[in-house]
Amino acid sequence: MAKNNDWKERLNIVYSTNPDFCYEHDGEEETVTLPPEQQQLRITLDKRHRNGKSVTLITGFVGAESDLKELARMLKTRCGVGGSAKGGEILIQGDFRKQVEEVLTKAKYKVRIV
Repeated sequence: MAKNNDWKERLNIVYSTNPDFCYEHDGEEETVTLPPEQQQLRITLDKRHRNGKSVTLITGFVGAESDLKELARMLKTRCGVGGSAKGGEILIQGDFRKQVEEVLTKAKYKVRIV
């Protein structure tokens, strides 16, 4: 089975004259997303570094970035506001702690308001 030999993945590699040299790919493992019953999510109201505007911050998500973004999309549509998801955190614009708690509890997540 041949490895993917894409030149873009080898941009910063020095050429080797060794005929037996085989470029090794750094296989980044995708984190496995825990089921909702095993997630320990914390909901907080955050105003720091946001020019006095409050955001609902959901932290503690363990899993793939794509699953985090999907959960954030669901929360944003249920609350009818904007937000973002990155680095294991979900930001929902405004104070929606109770509404986010209800939505996540119905989805069987373990939730705690801090």
